[in-house]
Amino acid sequence: MQNDEPSAVGAPSTSDPVAAPMRKRPKPGERRVQILQALASMLEQPGAERVTTAALAARLEVSEAALYRHFASKAQMFEGLIDFIEQSVFTLVNQIVEREGAGRDQAARIVAMVVQFAEKNPGMTRVMVGDALVFENERLQNRMNQFFDKIEATLRQVLRDAAADDGAATPTVDAQIRASAITAFVVGRLQRFARSGFRRLPSEHLDAAVALML
Repeated sequence: MQNDEPSAVGAPSTSDPVAAPMRKRPKPGERRVQILQALASMLEQPGAERVTTAALAARLEVSEAALYRHFASKAQMFEGLIDFIEQSVFTLVNQIVEREGAGRDQAARIVAMVVQFAEKNPGMTRVMVGDALVFENERLQNRMNQFFDKIEATLRQVLRDAAADDGAATPTVDAQIRASAITAFVVGRLQRFARSGFRRLPSEHLDAAVALML
């Protein structure tokens, strides 16, 4: 990623007394990434108030107008973070479903992966549980609701297969109950992590807790 440090362009000519180091401008895609990284970093601050575009611009040492050259609105910036969350998590979910063995192992691995992702990305966690979206466009919260609905649906599928293999009389119902409970548990762990100022890690006694539900 390019930075804003002066670039080496050679020694100025003695015949050009006003020559000065040039500053490289980030490419459009790079600046978008910088904006999203800065937004996520600001969200990592425990107890942070609503992030404004003015504060974000100040963090990046650019004007608010510069932000809007890359994103039409702050909602679009949050959508960029949600895109990253969805792409990161569901790429790994698909890999787990394809590569892991039994359904319960798949379910446990999915839960661990989501929790680990949140733990490594505290700012993203505030987006995932909606704390950072309280004052933003309602469609953003709807997208995160759909994210967890999709996680629950995946858990339901792998657990239904496991219940069927175990000879359960009602594998679909059993899987639905377990998937719902596990998803609620994950959301609760992430909420506690965010609202504790990131002190209560969501991975605390995770394996033992998940084992009780599986």
